[in-house]
Amino acid sequence: MITGYSVATLVVFIISIGFVIYPVSIPTPRRIPRIPINLTTAPIIAIAILWAAQCLDPTVIRDGIVGTDGVKPYNILILFFSLAYMAITLDITGILQSAAFWVSNKGGSNGWKLYTYFYIMLTLLSILLGNDPVILSGTAFLIYYTKVAELNHISWLMSEFAAANTASMVLFVGNPTNVVICEGFNVNNAAFTAYTILPFIACSVFCFLALGGQYHSKKYVPRKLNHAADLDARSVLLDPIGACVGSFMLASALILCLVVSFFGIDVWKISLPFAVAKFIYDIAWDHYRFVRQLPMLGRGQKGPEENAMQLDDVMLQDAQTISDNKSRHRQSAPPLPTADKVNSDPDSNRTFINRSPQPLSKTSIASWRSKGIALHKRLHAHFPTFFTALPRLPFALVPFAFAQFILIEALSHQGWIDVFATWLLRATHGDMYRTIWLIGVLGVILCNVSGTNIGATILLTKVVNAASPMLSDQTFRAAAIALAVASNIGAVSFTFSASLAGLLWRGILKQKGIIVSQATFAYWNALPLVVMTVVGLSVVCAEMAVLY
Repeated sequence: MITGYSVATLVVFIISIGFVIYPVSIPTPRRIPRIPINLTTAPIIAIAILWAAQCLDPTVIRDGIVGTDGVKPYNILILFFSLAYMAITLDITGILQSAAFWVSNKGGSNGWKLYTYFYIMLTLLSILLGNDPVILSGTAFLIYYTKVAELNHISWLMSEFAAANTASMVLFVGNPTNVVICEGFNVNNAAFTAYTILPFIACSVFCFLALGGQYHSKKYVPRKLNHAADLDARSVLLDPIGACVGSFMLASALILCLVVSFFGIDVWKISLPFAVAKFIYDIAWDHYRFVRQLPMLGRGQKGPEENAMQLDDVMLQDAQTISDNKSRHRQSAPPLPTADKVNSDPDSNRTFINRSPQPLSKTSIASWRSKGIALHKRLHAHFPTFFTALPRLPFALVPFAFAQFILIEALSHQGWIDVFATWLLRATHGDMYRTIWLIGVLGVILCNVSGTNIGATILLTKVVNAASPMLSDQTFRAAAIALAVASNIGAVSFTFSASLAGLLWRGILKQKGIIVSQATFAYWNALPLVVMTVVGLSVVCAEMAVLY
């Protein structure tokens, strides 16, 4: 029964989503930081408001954390962070950049050949590692590559974003939404891949054709590139031993996770020990190299005496060989400053002094900050793998995911999930094909308007589960696969906040001095998204017709 409390809960939920899509910051008195209302804080503030208004109680909060209907939020987050740590530390070794250089050499001076090779490489890497590590590394490489080669960056970067997010639907660990679906619909992890592999292939192929159609002009992908010499792929493979060990551990973890899923074992119990073992290896290996004065994550870095050459420096130096006029590119943009560089930059200190009521030398707070910076620099020099990986982990996902689970549990508590389930049954009459199209299209739309694809997936999983007593087993399973397709291609959408990968991608571009507006992002994603939605859901219908 819908009451005033129910309406209030829905209104607060919608408002919180609005701030996720369009974050704001509240002005404060001088010397007090502005208060952000964004993806991290908006859902938490919404929970506090609903609790104060007695629209939810501690039981709802507990259910949102522990989970209901077979969905365990803590399981999802432990699994995701475990595998994310292994993937990111593998990326830090330079293996992705090395692969990119190798592909560049294979593409040579043929623009469309190189464009195709990059798309295939990014797709394959995203299947294995997930979209976030590939976007982290691939975006930085493509920015430098397109600058030095004097290419229009938009066609290459949009292709990378589409390829990475589309490929994340193949493995259940490719995206947190996949894990939600596997648990919420009781889909075996190996079966998930069996169901999604054909829709993925269709989406990936037709996405590339759509990209090729809208970037057919020489303005976006030249027929001929200036290619003076091959790039040195070994120059960016900073840690060959770490790359081998990391690849073996990540592959072993993925295989074991798939195997144990047949026996009903929570996969985080497999992924977490692997992540801990990888952490121990990283610390031990970095310490060994530090003590023995061996090169670490920078070419020629030996112990604490020498500063590491940053990965971007190496990439830029090698990428410059693709241009005939090398001298024109010697003044190309410098790499992004790392946390160390930012902290040690005199301009950063000067900014701090200007904001302080007293000079730095006279402010004991300032003293602690200086000591903290020095300690961080020493630890980073000693254990570069861990301290480089740490800031790359998507920690914003933790409060956001738990808050989304709690808010949707609040909607369920107030009767909205049952209402939505009734609407679903009325619209589809329990028909399998209608359910596929309705859930699929709704999933893509809700990725844009319900606070990332995670929120959309949690909501629709709850709705379909509520309607399950009136659905056949075949329709229930078909809804799961349609949602899997929608939640992944939904990231290739109209708003950056449709996925955490979109927010990450925009942040990297902004730091590198490239601004992609919301309108531009939506414009170039429109055709690939529509094509993938139609093709992907059509393949799901065909699969279900053959199987059932």
